Amino acid sequence: MDLYQSHRKEMIGIALALAAVGAGTAYYFYLHRKPKGCLDSENFVEFKLVKRTQLSHNVASFKFALPTPNSVLGLPIGQHMSCRGKDAAGDEVVKAYTPTTLDSDIGYFELVIKMYPQGRMSHHFRELKEGDYLAVKGPKGRFKYEPGQVRAFGMLAGGTGITPMFQVARAILENPKDKTKISLIYANVTYDDILLKDQLDGLARTYPDQFSVYYVLNQPPESWDGGVGFVSQEMIQAHCPAPAPDVKVLRCGPPPMNKAMAAHLQALGYTPAMQFQF
Repeated sequence: MDLYQSHRKEMIGIALALAAVGAGTAYYFYLHRKPKGCLDSENFVEFKLVKRTQLSHNVASFKFALPTPNSVLGLPIGQHMSCRGKDAAGDEVVKAYTPTTLDSDIGYFELVIKMYPQGRMSHHFRELKEGDYLAVKGPKGRFKYEPGQVRAFGMLAGGTGITPMFQVARAILENPKDKTKISLIYANVTYDDILLKDQLDGLARTYPDQFSVYYVLNQPPESWDGGVGFVSQEMIQAHCPAPAPDVKVLRCGPPPMNKAMAAHLQALGYTPAMQFQF
């Protein structure tokens, strides 16, 4: 009987140990399994606007709820998505936007939108109210980022072209294992046109050894201590990493700016492999 009980206890112990291992394994996969994103690359999916915050006379942030509080959007770093709406004439319009949020921001995503007087999609966002839905499709884009793929990024942004730069910068800086350095030059017409300035300045304060931002204004205020005019070769030389195989300069802005920046970079010795235009 003692032998039977001893053997029974041993078997129970093994069963409990196996159960514990199984539970631990399941818990590990639960913690480390990447949640499935909510985006669909083939079909538009609608998301509810839960908060609209006016940031200036023509800029607002739009916060959209995902299906559950634990859902993630599923947008790879540096990629964008197509948003569908209607213009002032009631015709359908589709335009690409990059959220300012990451998949670490669970349960929602945010867009910061500058609404132009004649912009067709701008009209849709001007009319969008809390409780309305936005149709979105994605992800889209050629940019693929992996931590540590370069030693340093230079970033040349103009106007609303800051949004993909901000997304990439956040992803790098909020990853303790990613030591990539970022040097951003951000150009606008006036001081009030600068988007995400508080957030960018916050990143510069929090990560002073890894992130820097240099603002350039075409029409600066009197007490302005940043760049003046258009982004020049001299500004790029002073504020961006020098050309090297482990350096890449990202560009995103209005077409005339992108064209001018490409010419500046070529003249400074940045090869096509060292550049990327969103």
